[in-house]
Amino acid sequence: MRVLVVGSGGREHALAWAIAASPLVDRLYCAPGNAGIAEEAECVPIGASDIAGLVDFCRREGIEFVVVGPEAPLVAGLVDALETEGVPAFGPTAAAAAVEGSKGFAKELCDRAGIPTAPWRRFRDSAAAKRYIARKNRMPIVVKADGLAAGKGVTIAHDRNDAFRAVDAALVEQSFGEAGREIVIEDFLAGEELSFFALCDGTDALPLAAARDFKRVGDGDTGPNTGGMGAISPVPALTPVLEGRIMDRVMMPALAAMRVQSRPFKGVLYAGLMLTEEGPRLLEFNARFGDPEAQVLMMRLISDPLPAMLAAHDGVLRRVDLRWHTDAALCVVLAAKGYPDEPERGSTIRGLDRAAADRQVKIFHAATRRHGEELIADGGRVLGVTALGRDYAEARTRAYAAVNQIDWPQGFYRCDIGPR
Repeated sequence: MRVLVVGSGGREHALAWAIAASPLVDRLYCAPGNAGIAEEAECVPIGASDIAGLVDFCRREGIEFVVVGPEAPLVAGLVDALETEGVPAFGPTAAAAAVEGSKGFAKELCDRAGIPTAPWRRFRDSAAAKRYIARKNRMPIVVKADGLAAGKGVTIAHDRNDAFRAVDAALVEQSFGEAGREIVIEDFLAGEELSFFALCDGTDALPLAAARDFKRVGDGDTGPNTGGMGAISPVPALTPVLEGRIMDRVMMPALAAMRVQSRPFKGVLYAGLMLTEEGPRLLEFNARFGDPEAQVLMMRLISDPLPAMLAAHDGVLRRVDLRWHTDAALCVVLAAKGYPDEPERGSTIRGLDRAAADRQVKIFHAATRRHGEELIADGGRVLGVTALGRDYAEARTRAYAAVNQIDWPQGFYRCDIGPR
């Protein structure tokens, strides 16, 4: 089978690494890929959002299955374009990907399906949004750009002035472009965050292992939000009873509501949840694997993921079961100095061979390229050092031992990744 993975980040490296081991794969491509993915697949210089270029490549090369990693091409309709040309793809259509492409749409879905979430309102006008904030008696409050903002469109405002500034940034200054033309304002939820994933075939859902990511840039969850500075799986708080509750009250109602709207969801439905004293509450839906959550999930997955992805596409998930390592997985992200604002590009990274000497460690590349024999940092989040261990103490020791072997003075990382 000739398979194409779309994307260039750590998530796509983890997916390509797992898929490359499948006996179903004759040839694996990735567009556009990165220096690490090039060790697993043949990289082709086509951007993840170049829908016409990707469709043309699939026609020319006889691609039989496409796995779409990032959210932007999903929301833009890549799966629709591929399926129109007869190329099966893993991921939701543009209509179904609206569950991530519009936070307002996702909130309306929750209201229709009875999915527990925070009280919310949607705004286009900054004055109306500020009047709503002025009437709120409790802080903090959360202001979100409605559309895709690369994980940076969310502000937890601890007082009204912070909230007003967040409203102006989106609606007046247009800091998030089209993604911030509308905003969602919702009550703040307190508790432990959880990333919950399920494979979906439009009707049925197969729960995957859960994960937790660490979004703040600094130790102790300080500083601005990022795309994620690390992740762990499993999550100690997720019991079988809680998993059943999430499936019954969040995932299955969402699938049913989307099916009623003629937006059947196929692919990975990712629920960002807050485990509150009243039970799990939805923060947001995403229409793809998380990053860096995919790295720890793929490390723990024993089964071949490709048959499960094919079953999700074909609507036969009921026939699928997946096996997981009971071991803990922990990922530490190395980012370029200046991230998440203006990351420094072009520095040389050394020592990866030493760092990966432990067979229980895998280094997933997120923003790297080759310049001759040198490995070059080419973005914000650059590497995801991921380790397995019998428990979190062992996984953490292995991951940080590998991190300490990497020679990259222009990079930084959090030192406190692990369960609380």
